[in-house]
Amino acid sequence: MQFTERIEELIRACFTGLWIRSPEHNEVLRELRTLAQQQEWKLLSWDIEQGLQGDTGSEAQAADPLAAIRVLRTLAQPDSEDQTTVLVLQNFHRFLQSAEIVQALSTAVQRGKVDRTFIVILSPLVQLPVELEKLFTVIEHARPDREQLVAIARELATEADELPTGRQLDALLDAAAGMTRYEAENAFSLSLVRDGRLNPQAVWELKTAALEHSGLVRLHHGGEPFDQLGGLDTLKAFCCRALLRSRVTPTGSVPGDTSVSVPRAKGILLLGVPGVGKSAFCKALGQETGRPTLVLDIGALMGSLVGQTEANIREALAIADAMAPCILFVDEVEKALSGAAGNGSQDSGVTTRLFGTLLTWMNDHRSDVFLVATCNDVAKLPPEFSRAERFDGVFFLDLPSEAQREAIWQIYLRQFGLDPQQSRPQDSLWTGAEIRACCRLAALLDVPLSEAALHVVPVAVTASESVERLRSWADGRCLSVDRPGVFRRQEHEEGPRAGRRNRRAVQAAPGSARRDAS
Repeated sequence: MQFTERIEELIRACFTGLWIRSPEHNEVLRELRTLAQQQEWKLLSWDIEQGLQGDTGSEAQAADPLAAIRVLRTLAQPDSEDQTTVLVLQNFHRFLQSAEIVQALSTAVQRGKVDRTFIVILSPLVQLPVELEKLFTVIEHARPDREQLVAIARELATEADELPTGRQLDALLDAAAGMTRYEAENAFSLSLVRDGRLNPQAVWELKTAALEHSGLVRLHHGGEPFDQLGGLDTLKAFCCRALLRSRVTPTGSVPGDTSVSVPRAKGILLLGVPGVGKSAFCKALGQETGRPTLVLDIGALMGSLVGQTEANIREALAIADAMAPCILFVDEVEKALSGAAGNGSQDSGVTTRLFGTLLTWMNDHRSDVFLVATCNDVAKLPPEFSRAERFDGVFFLDLPSEAQREAIWQIYLRQFGLDPQQSRPQDSLWTGAEIRACCRLAALLDVPLSEAALHVVPVAVTASESVERLRSWADGRCLSVDRPGVFRRQEHEEGPRAGRRNRRAVQAAPGSARRDAS
């Protein structure tokens, strides 16, 4: 249902208190004016700068917020069933700390049932005092969709060669997805001035700056392809196929037929040993599938004011929905949500409410947003987080096998310009991050790999108990990233028993004598 249709329906049903959440006040007012003309409503608007605007039938223009509310009494025509008066109060959340204004709003909303007068508060956020919570209905004014973005582009690109077509137009719309109309106009104008035509690069530049300024999500800039990640073949194939199929309508489905469900990829949860490539995979997935990767730092959403954290998570998820199709990456999710398993005594239940909002979105959202979450300690995650239909799969990333380590060595030896023929240290317990660290240190210090290995302590040695516990939990519970089906320890080429057998070899290996001193 479109925004104006929703407003018309609520006013016809006599919802006399409406709260429209939107940063685009001019666009909302334009749509409301068009609707008021069609329905023959009397529309008034008020803001602190210009006062009351519209046909009030009086010379007095109320600049005082309390006086603006009371104007409705003089305009009421209870004997006329056809007369509808709508008063739009812009940024009125700034005045709701006053008990007198709150009482005046409460009285006006309740009298509106008889007088057919309606109060619409237009604000970029929702901050309802408890006295008004049951009197106002909150409506979200959506960001522009792709059709509206095309219309904006055509208004600005007046020459035939300024507006791209085909795949270039799709790339431009992908770049502008999630922007407000004002932001999209600025980005398109900048592109025309800089390049003489609409170009996605200028749009991405402004969008990245806007996301960074919001502090809710940030756009990942890296361009790491899958061929820079050794192994994980099953995981790579699963994600690429799921993201490809999620945008394809099922065969035999009928447009408009609600009995046929269009499948959407929901996301994956990656559980594994630190340093095995969980975060690197998430960042490379967007590059491989041509989707922007949004990084959501749940810890940064915590606010100092009451209700601010909940508002931040809703806004962050709304940005992700508006930017669909995209990848939403949440790193080390157990650290951010660990408080949700408690009784809320430590943070007054803020984490629990944030967790509830995230769960509801994961279960109900219909946008093409692929959530990728990583976790190092599953014991800290609430069990309902990883149940079926929250994720498409829960994968376990174990220590890399011998073949995978060989592929990782080749990648980083080539990346850091090292001799691939030189001898290597014993690496049976090493992760991909430790192999990269060894190569980087060898290049940085200009020493052989065996000498650089003296500065690398494997996490499988320093945290052997945690790694063992994680493997035991994942056995039979998680999917394998290397072969189809469930992860099984005994099927892994070098499981924990082989690791324990090799631990003495690690200690005795050249350049590794001090590695297991702990």
